[in-house]
Amino acid sequence: MRRLALLLLAALAACSKPAPAPEAPTARASSAPAIPADASVILAFGDSLYAGYRLAPGEGYPPRLEAALNASGVKVRVVNAGVSGDTTAAARERLAFTLDGQKVKPALVLVGLGGNDMLRGLPPTETRANLDAILTELDRRHIPAMLTGMLAAPNLGKDYVSAFNPIYPALAAKHKAPLVPFFLQAVIGNDKLLLDDHIHPTAQGVDKIVAATKDDVAKALKAATAR
Repeated sequence: MRRLALLLLAALAACSKPAPAPEAPTARASSAPAIPADASVILAFGDSLYAGYRLAPGEGYPPRLEAALNASGVKVRVVNAGVSGDTTAAARERLAFTLDGQKVKPALVLVGLGGNDMLRGLPPTETRANLDAILTELDRRHIPAMLTGMLAAPNLGKDYVSAFNPIYPALAAKHKAPLVPFFLQAVIGNDKLLLDDHIHPTAQGVDKIVAATKDDVAKALKAATAR
């Protein structure tokens, strides 16, 4: 557990640095099926775990989620609004600009933030307040949201963990937003599915995360479009 905690902190440190240039696109990345013009739009609003840190174009979570949903019959376009290194405060600042810049109003916004707050030891009260503000703005615009959560590294101390970890379920309940409790659950601790920083997923790791979350996203999208 201590090794996992140290790896988590060390790897999250990489999120605060600019991501290296991605490799050339792979054949998998260029073989996405055609998406109908009227497909629902999901906006993936988060940090490096959405941005596709050190992955080739088409291998990050948003494009792989899009491919998996379309393959299962859910016609959707997933827009990647992930920024490596983003804290909840930075994301809160860019939210309105990001939403205003969308050509089509999102049917659902995935919110995946908080890991960099934890890395920097920012007060969980600030993380909670920023995420609350982000979800409140989405509520104000009548855009449904879904949270993909993060867990604090155990070696940050019991007090920090007990303050940080409940943020996501509490805000999900407050804003009636679906929740994935721990976004990295499908890959954490499995070095075969992680980059050499032991936290960011490889392309194969991304596929594992997609497999673990796509049904929840599909359910959230269905509920959102039924409103």
